[in-house]
Amino acid sequence: MTLGRAPRQTDLLRSTVDYCQDRVPADSIYGVLHRECFALFPDEMFADLFTDVGRRSVPPMIVAVVMVLQRIEGLSDREAVDRFAFDARWKYAAGGLHFDYPGFVHTVLVDMRARLARSARPERVFEAVLDVARQAGLVGRKRVLDSTPLYDAVATMDTITLIRSAIRGLLAAADAEQAARLRVVITSGDDYASTAKPQIDWDGATRSRAWRVNSQIGGRQCRMCSS
Repeated sequence: MTLGRAPRQTDLLRSTVDYCQDRVPADSIYGVLHRECFALFPDEMFADLFTDVGRRSVPPMIVAVVMVLQRIEGLSDREAVDRFAFDARWKYAAGGLHFDYPGFVHTVLVDMRARLARSARPERVFEAVLDVARQAGLVGRKRVLDSTPLYDAVATMDTITLIRSAIRGLLAAADAEQAARLRVVITSGDDYASTAKPQIDWDGATRSRAWRVNSQIGGRQCRMCSS
């Protein structure tokens, strides 16, 4: 597959620019990407991922923009390509593409992540975003960013989020009597009504023991779900 290149010339009558520029805030992610996408993710930055023969790829700049917006909006691959096909803001963010600029299948995102993972610079999209964030003063030395979501095909949960999700699922599946019995042994003080991460005093022995108990409950539920 050879390197595809994003169009730089647009038809004024079909472009998303005139439609979006007065409707999309200039300081929104769509506005920032519209102005900076060609500098952030030039197609040439991805030339090493492709060969000199074969059919043209979807322009890497466009794919990189979709990957960034996908992460920000928390979308699956299928949802992201659907949003690109029908949301004018996404085409505006990708350089002001035409309203009818063709979309692409979700496996393009899977393929791009695989190509990046095999390359000498697998985190180049993350590095480009991080560099701009530093220049804008949005990232300090104590701020930690994770590039995993840009390259992973699925959402990654940390241990506590996974445990809470499993326990919420267990409580939802149980009838009223079973739920009441489960509540007796759940001693963390968490009501499991929210998807947010709880505020936990990790230095407190009582709270730590409570979460170990809940981890065992959640772990059994996870095994049940996977069987």
